Amino acid sequence: MLWVGDSVAAQLAKPLTAAAKASELPFKSIAAAGGGNVSGREKLTQSTFQRLNKALDSYSPDVVTYQVSTYDWGTEKEQRAAYEKLLKTVADSGAKLAIVTMPPIKPDDFYKDHMDELERTTRLVKEVAAGSDGKAVVFDSAQVWGEEFQKERNGELYRKSDGIHTCPQGAAQFTDWLMEKLAKHFGGFTPAKPASWANAGWSGDSKFEGCQTKA
Repeated sequence: MLWVGDSVAAQLAKPLTAAAKASELPFKSIAAAGGGNVSGREKLTQSTFQRLNKALDSYSPDVVTYQVSTYDWGTEKEQRAAYEKLLKTVADSGAKLAIVTMPPIKPDDFYKDHMDELERTTRLVKEVAAGSDGKAVVFDSAQVWGEEFQKERNGELYRKSDGIHTCPQGAAQFTDWLMEKLAKHFGGFTPAKPASWANAGWSGDSKFEGCQTKA
C-alpha cells in the first residue's frame, strides 16, 4: 500500500507503518509536511503528483490510499478535477484508490477563509468514487474522529491543541480502523491485533510532540 497526504497523514504514517509490518502488509508513505495535497497551491500539488508518479513507477502498489489534505483548497470545479486527476493517475498505474476523509479541524486564522472549501471535500470525493466504476472507494474517518473537532474522545486525547494534528491514542484508533477497512474492501492480508504494534515506539516520535498522556 502507498500512503499519500499532508502533515496529518505523515503523523498517521507512524502507527500505520508499525501495523502494516505486524500484518505483513507492504507499506510505503510519501505523506509530506507542508504539502501532500492534490488541489490548491500549484507548487504543492505539482510536488505531490511528482512524488506520486515516482512512487507508482518504483514501488508499484496495488492500493494507493490518499487522506484528503487540509490544503485541498480551490473552487468546487478545481477540487473535483484534482480528485479526478488523482483517480486517473492511480488507475492508469493499475492500482486501486482509497480516499480517506480528513479529520475535522478547529480552524485558526490560516484556515478560516478556506473552511467552505474543505467542508465540501467529503462530498466531492464520494461523488468521484461513485463514478469510478469500482476503481476508487471512500472511507469516512468521521467514524473515528467524529463530525466536528474533538480534542478528547472517550476520555482519551485524540487530537493536538493546534486543532489540526493527532495524538497517539487517536492515531492508534485510526490505524486500527483503517487497517480493518482496507482488509475488508481489498483483502490480501489480515490486520494484526493492536497489541502487536501499539507499543512499538512510534508514539514517541517528534511528530507527536505536544500531546500529553492523561494521568
